[in-house]
Amino acid sequence: MNDWTLIIKPKTKWWDFNLSALLKSRDLIWMFVWRDFVSLYKQTILGPLWFFIQPVLSTIVFTVIFGRIAKLPTDGLPQVLFYMCGIVGWNYFSDCLTKTSTTFTANAGIFGKVYFPRLVIPLSIITSNLAKFIVQFFLFLGFLIFYFVRGAQIHPTIYILLTPILLLIMAGLGLGIGIIISSLTTKYRDLQQLVGFGTQLLMYLTPVVYPLSFISGKLKWLFLANPMTSIIETFKFAYLGVGEFNWMNLVYSAGFMIVVLLIGILIFNKVEKSFMDTV
Repeated sequence: MNDWTLIIKPKTKWWDFNLSALLKSRDLIWMFVWRDFVSLYKQTILGPLWFFIQPVLSTIVFTVIFGRIAKLPTDGLPQVLFYMCGIVGWNYFSDCLTKTSTTFTANAGIFGKVYFPRLVIPLSIITSNLAKFIVQFFLFLGFLIFYFVRGAQIHPTIYILLTPILLLIMAGLGLGIGIIISSLTTKYRDLQQLVGFGTQLLMYLTPVVYPLSFISGKLKWLFLANPMTSIIETFKFAYLGVGEFNWMNLVYSAGFMIVVLLIGILIFNKVEKSFMDTV
């Protein structure tokens, strides 16, 4: 009788997360992180400089369109600094969501040839995007120091310490929503076409290019129902001293993240057993 070291069999329980297998796959996660980095900037002239170029270009476009033309308020802050603060936070969430939403379709070739815990792929995406966030975050800090020295009314608060929690919530939201979409697109490919549009629409329902104080009346509850609203507002309040910070809104975002992440993992576990038959 053979003493097998690993027995591969289909999962029968939705809640079988198999965390021990994920912990044993740490090296594999880092390998996929490196693969994503190399493949993204392979055969590009500027390479990792795009980490800096993308938020700068976005900030310039937002400054011209929303600041100069639409003349939206920025709570008395320099427009460049206000927009960059929102962009850096939003980019991490949107990148996590859009890239994890293609987990099954983009990696079907690998999944069909070798076995490893399938959640390794989306976890590697979250990790690689974190490296991108850190680079852009230091770019934002550079602009923050520049405007502070020039006398801009910037008042960083103690809530800067909440940054790891904000990142955790954004990562969980992006991962949860992304793997739900990824699981559904194995059968309904139309959903993949809506991801980019839906993410863009969600950005305009999030106070990235305008302050939450700009929204008033009955519509405000709609914006507060968006779990990213309190995260972006807290980020601005922590580093710039403007915005609306509310513990209950942040707790709501964290609770929303936990629910979405659990639902996503449950659906992911159910779909991964048979997705190769439909992809």
